[in-house]
Amino acid sequence: MNTIDPENYGHQLAGKEQRVRQLFQDHHLPDIEVFASPPLHFRMRAEFRIWHQGDSSCYAMTPPGERNPKPIDTFPIGSEAMVRTMPLLLAAINSQPLLRHKLYGVEFLTTLGGEVLATLIYHRALKDEWQEVARKVATELNIGIIGRSKKQKLTLDKDFVVETLQVAGKTYSYQQVESAFTQPNARVNEHMLAWAKTVSAGLGGDLLELYCGNGNFTVVLSENFERVLATELSKISVRSALYNFDLNHVNNVAIARMSSEEFTDALNGVRAFNRLKDIDLESYQFSTIFVDPPRAGLDQGTLKLAARFDNILYISCNPETLRENIDALQSTHQIKRFALFDQFPYTHHIECGMLLERHCGNPL
Repeated sequence: MNTIDPENYGHQLAGKEQRVRQLFQDHHLPDIEVFASPPLHFRMRAEFRIWHQGDSSCYAMTPPGERNPKPIDTFPIGSEAMVRTMPLLLAAINSQPLLRHKLYGVEFLTTLGGEVLATLIYHRALKDEWQEVARKVATELNIGIIGRSKKQKLTLDKDFVVETLQVAGKTYSYQQVESAFTQPNARVNEHMLAWAKTVSAGLGGDLLELYCGNGNFTVVLSENFERVLATELSKISVRSALYNFDLNHVNNVAIARMSSEEFTDALNGVRAFNRLKDIDLESYQFSTIFVDPPRAGLDQGTLKLAARFDNILYISCNPETLRENIDALQSTHQIKRFALFDQFPYTHHIECGMLLERHCGNPL
């Protein structure tokens, strides 16, 4: 794990802003809106190896650039709920042979409200005796526990937490499922959602969202558009997104379980998909496309699709591929808003947000 120095946080964030300016120096950028993270206790989920030495075990992490994990004593970037629970759970593991035997790792999923879900990962099959001990520990610590081994998942209560976020003066709730992707930094996620809601206000029409995940952005953005059509490939994420639409009383979103490449083919009439049989694509009046792609950025087909929209709202976890995509879009669109979100303090990772608007004289 990188050295955590809250006193140096402002300096490292300024360094990230400078990197972004250099990376996009060939583009006319508006003022960069920088959203800082809390310097400590910002990470809501984390994975640890379990390091066994003699009769005791401890948490371990693999430092950047190294191959072998090293024991750790503290994890100051973890959420307050995570930091509070870690030593208590470790003590229970060390005192219970059934919990400790062939335990390989522990994953924590937590919320701002203090909910904790711990997944214990084993190199052995888990039996009823394990469940009895794990259930007792879960009750004593007031946490959720899941046991995993090869082709086995034992959920003692539920396999998700419910996060509550404050975004632009409004409260939103999200089911976040164990093993599914969720934003790791809740406070910065609040900034991202508020920024996206603000910059998309007034765009009107309908929204197409690709890579919607569990509906993190969809729920908030749905308030700014007549209708939203969202796509997501992961079955777990689709189920969670539908849950979150109900949880937040969102009723103007349709979701299709498909990749961006598949949806591009469907919209272009290249292929017909049974998964779209209940969705009338021709009835949508899209003004805006929202994308939050993986680190590889947008593929060529999706880039061509995005270029057809008046507005492109782009959240990127990789500024290098973002620049490549913007290079390809600069003939049709110009950058209107640009934001830097520090999701991962004390690392080289940078999250960016961008609103692009079609050039005058470039009709859809």
